[in-house]
Amino acid sequence: MASPAFDGFGPVPGVDVGQSFVDRRALAAARVHRPLQAGICGTAEQGAESIVVSGGYEDDDDGGDVIIYTGQGGRDPDTGRQVRDQVLTRGNAALVTSLTTGAAVRVVRGSGGARAYSPVSGLRYDGLFRVDDCWSERGRSGFLVWRYRLTQLEQAGSTAQPALPAPRQPMGQQAPGRTTVTTQRIVRSTAVADFVKRAHDYTCQVCDVRLTTPTGAYAEAAHIRPLGRPHCGPDIAANVLCLCPNHHVLFDLGMLAIANDLTILSGAGDFHRDKIREVATHQIDRAYLTYHRSHHAHLEGHV
Repeated sequence: MASPAFDGFGPVPGVDVGQSFVDRRALAAARVHRPLQAGICGTAEQGAESIVVSGGYEDDDDGGDVIIYTGQGGRDPDTGRQVRDQVLTRGNAALVTSLTTGAAVRVVRGSGGARAYSPVSGLRYDGLFRVDDCWSERGRSGFLVWRYRLTQLEQAGSTAQPALPAPRQPMGQQAPGRTTVTTQRIVRSTAVADFVKRAHDYTCQVCDVRLTTPTGAYAEAAHIRPLGRPHCGPDIAANVLCLCPNHHVLFDLGMLAIANDLTILSGAGDFHRDKIREVATHQIDRAYLTYHRSHHAHLEGHV
């Protein structure tokens, strides 16, 4: 049976994880990353096909199997410094779409990236990653930047994605061992989530909707300060909300925020509740609400 036509997303037929390319033209010719300059390939409508991590943005943080990637735009073409705010268009919007759809993104590392994980020269295809978080904040230069957390996935069609080459270390320091990389997931406490949902009788704290399914009531537990790098929020009840699926998505994307007096702030329309509902058995830590608002700076003046 013939293989389905390659649509630009996912693994590229005939290209192996770890394969090297001499320059961006070779990378484009192989269809791994098509643009010759832009670091993000994709559209807001369909999502991101691929990104290049090359150290071009000062706020990037490459941790190997987890990358905190800075969006595109706002840099001075001569100095490379961030001189204006980034906006949620083009590649930046494409990565948000990938977050909402869950589609995998190809990651290429260039020699100008993090010393530990970048190739010595040229570019290297390092496999598929999932966009599992995005937010906006003031970067090191004081301008608004979009940031995305990408987590390495298994290579489609294999039992595990080959490990990245061992990080390069200064002479005299032994590189730590690396094992085969599989999908990385943050372990969440089911007990904490269940407690919060039961405390609110599976009713959304924002809209008071209680969904009923054939197997019982349904609600979602939303962490206010996200777990994992770079947020490192705690998995405790004071950092969790009970939300319906719609408001969980809006909260995670920063289109819904909550003031410390529990007033609902929204860039996505009005709600019939003025304040989020609290109950005696489940109190929200205001410090986590403050953190959430600070990490969605694109809504300044709107929420």
